[in-house]
Amino acid sequence: QVQLVESGGGLVQTGGSLRLSCAASGRTFSAYAMGWFRQGPGREREFVAAISSNYYTYYSDSVKGRFTISRDNAKNTVYLQMNSLEPEDTAVYYCATPRLSIRLMNYRSAGQYDYWGQGTQVTVSS
Repeated sequence: QVQLVESGGGLVQTGGSLRLSCAASGRTFSAYAMGWFRQGPGREREFVAAISSNYYTYYSDSVKGRFTISRDNAKNTVYLQMNSLEPEDTAVYYCATPRLSIRLMNYRSAGQYDYWGQGTQVTVSS
């Protein structure tokens, strides 16, 4: 059974940084894409970043240049380094992974992901 556990959220001031981690278990981590999504107050869940099994990365326009996604296959962990945080980044952040190992997938679509973590809260104060 695939399990995803996020950590690293917290309260930070505008302009600050946080690094989120998502530890995966239950299957061969390296073979699957990993994604980060977020859901802010009163908003729908939205794509943040994704990394393919062969390390291609994808970002939403709102975080490009500020956030960096990476993965450590030896640790079965995906990271989201978040810099220059803004109040608009306040949200619950979720990591996710698809059921199948598919290279040609829409990394930005939540519907492509089958397994989700419980989320970690990020709050950016102004």
